[in-house]
Amino acid sequence: MTGINAPRLVDLGTRILVALGVPEADARLVSDSLVTADMWGHASHGMLRLPWYAARLRSGAMNSVTAPQTVLDNGALAVLDGRDGIGQIITNLACEEAVRRAGVHGVGVVAVRNSNHFGTAAYWTKRMTRAGCVGILTTNSSPAMAPWGGMKKTVGANPWSIATPGGSHTPVVLDISNTSVARGKIYSALQKKQGIPLGWAIDQDGQPTTDPQSALDGIMLPVGEHKGYGISFMMDILSGVLTGSSYATGVTGPYIADQKSGCGHLVIALKIDTMVGDAVFGAGIDDLIESTKAVPLAHGVSEIYYPGEIEARAEEAAQTSGVALPEKTLADLRDLAASAGVEFRLDEE
Repeated sequence: MTGINAPRLVDLGTRILVALGVPEADARLVSDSLVTADMWGHASHGMLRLPWYAARLRSGAMNSVTAPQTVLDNGALAVLDGRDGIGQIITNLACEEAVRRAGVHGVGVVAVRNSNHFGTAAYWTKRMTRAGCVGILTTNSSPAMAPWGGMKKTVGANPWSIATPGGSHTPVVLDISNTSVARGKIYSALQKKQGIPLGWAIDQDGQPTTDPQSALDGIMLPVGEHKGYGISFMMDILSGVLTGSSYATGVTGPYIADQKSGCGHLVIALKIDTMVGDAVFGAGIDDLIESTKAVPLAHGVSEIYYPGEIEARAEEAAQTSGVALPEKTLADLRDLAASAGVEFRLDEE
């Protein structure tokens, strides 16, 4: 089934989460974050993950009602304990608080401990740009790769995102993990029964692999070799050690149903009009984007894109053509809806 109406898909996810005890507004935000990732072309962080969240809600590893607590309020900086709530809801509050504090102080920083997976980081940093801020978000994750030179997984992919307003363009958004590819892309390949490129991972014996299951059982490779490992290590410090949350092997991924996550995040909002002014910043961004896109093209390349442009175009297209989901994801959603006592309807007028 392809070309699913995005609002209907959001509604399905919302109804399933509500049936599992999540308040409706929270359920809709979580579902929207996942469907948006699918619209951007990032199925690895889309509705594929909803059954994982449901399993964690059912086991009690993640609380259906999110009730975070502010444990430190120091003006421009705050520390938030997510108390094992839903990652998207915790992160939304942290981003709103960072933006609010930036409006007063020029910068707002919110450290988060005891959270859960929040979907794609760009969903949150992009939202902060609407308030005239540069948004920065880091998180840690369960072990995916070995420290450079090692053969045991102790280092997470630990993704991070930076987003800025785009002047007359759509926002500039960077969202990357520090492994050669986000682990969710390997799960997506597994669902689609596809191989993965060489260079993404090695198997348990340390050999290069194109099999997604062998990659998940083995070790993912860092982006940029030792550089990716170093960046990921530092993100674990910012997201885990500095926030007072778990780190390294103490973090559990969303695909484990019955263990608390322990992941942490760091949110930074920079209010643009307190630094260079919105108009000056917008003009500079326009100049940077246009001069970058005007660079002579390499052979076989039709266009240069700035970070976030491809996703913005994909989202616009999906708003009219619908969202394409793998058959395995649809089957999993159908089973999940049935188990939650929710009617599975996506194609009705």
